[in-house]
Amino acid sequence: MHTWQELTPEDVEETVRRSSRTVLAPKRLKYSPENSPAQTSREEKGGHGELSEYELERLENIRHNQAFLSSINLFQVIRQSHCSLFSQETTVKEALPARKSLRLQNKEAEVLTLPPEPRGMLVYEESMRISEEKVAKVVKDRIFSAAFHPCSSSLLMATGDKWGKVGLWKLGGEWGSDGVLLFEPHTRPVVCMAFSAAHPTHLLSLSYDGSLRCMDVEKACFDDVYDIGDGLKTFDFMSHDCSTLVVGSWFGEVAIVDRRTPGNSHESLHSLDPKALRCVSVHPLQKQYFAVAENKVVSIYDSRCLKKTNSPSVSQLNGHSLSISSAYFSPCTGNRVLTSCMDNNIRIYDTSAMTTKSPLLSSIRHNMHTGRWLTKLSAVWDPKQEDCFVVGSMERPRRVQVFHESGQPQHSFIDDENLNTVLSVVAFHPTRNALLGGNASGRLHVFSDLQRDQNVYE
Repeated sequence: MHTWQELTPEDVEETVRRSSRTVLAPKRLKYSPENSPAQTSREEKGGHGELSEYELERLENIRHNQAFLSSINLFQVIRQSHCSLFSQETTVKEALPARKSLRLQNKEAEVLTLPPEPRGMLVYEESMRISEEKVAKVVKDRIFSAAFHPCSSSLLMATGDKWGKVGLWKLGGEWGSDGVLLFEPHTRPVVCMAFSAAHPTHLLSLSYDGSLRCMDVEKACFDDVYDIGDGLKTFDFMSHDCSTLVVGSWFGEVAIVDRRTPGNSHESLHSLDPKALRCVSVHPLQKQYFAVAENKVVSIYDSRCLKKTNSPSVSQLNGHSLSISSAYFSPCTGNRVLTSCMDNNIRIYDTSAMTTKSPLLSSIRHNMHTGRWLTKLSAVWDPKQEDCFVVGSMERPRRVQVFHESGQPQHSFIDDENLNTVLSVVAFHPTRNALLGGNASGRLHVFSDLQRDQNVYE
């Protein structure tokens, strides 16, 4: 039986410390490893003798929380990652000879033959398997969002559920029975989350309750990044340092938020489609472009040309007959956009030229109707490559499917013993051979490389 350590405060208002951008003084979480003023004053009065049984149990949870977060060793991973990146960027380039014109030397130009484009498709390793140890109940209710931490030395995952809870799970973690911690920074579904690439200890989570918050995983505290009171739906990073974000709401508005600016409001607010707005995705290279799923069309905007209302789009992706669940730029070049639509089609568009009407490359028939009790399916790219994506499935036996952008099926992850539920929320690890899937009961399932996992469990 998988269990988790719940660290849920009595009052949600008191669990979040306000960002330094607000006029309010920062407030530390009750379950932060650091002592709170109230706790300190009680200790000065003579230890814990005056605390109730409930408060003593909470203090014990804090100590367990601190021990678990310390065991993750994220700081060491970050230092190693930064050193690796720095060494790559500072490599001295080989001096090249000066270019000379062949025409001035009376020589014919050399005819260069380009290598043929690779036509083979990646075959996903059959060594990616699931087992009983790779299934855990991480949150209490239906999963709406999930993400892998980018570290490759261990598998650390985060997920958000229907009632505002955020769970952390380290595969093979020794803390507790399965390495799970539970927090409650929100009050409604946590529908979008992502780890910061620039600050890997930061986990950003967004909820229907109108709040966007940043958790410091090492310190177990939350900052209030953006708050409108109700209706937030989606966000993405608009800068490589992850300090600027585009945030979308149910009301058809996008906000540009700069975390470096004091306060927890936006820099600018723009009304787009008042009917619906379900997903935003920023171009991986040209960060000024972002795609927006607006009801039955996906529009690509240039953030430099946004107006308060009636902003002109750079390109549109047409052909959807029902509402669009998601739209994502391809992870390496942004030359493709992947859309999931309730008309039971997954579509791939060519956005390499940013024409007024981006051409449709392929359309894959896929049952997207999950019913009211399951989170909607959304196809997402494999971040390690440009042309493959993964999506949950309603088929039996239960599975997760991988497709090539051409529409050809690549692989189906199936396991009769450990996978018997629909995994609506799916994601590939950014560097490792690992795939997660979240279901309606709060469980995460992980398919990962057996050889790498042996190092975790030994």
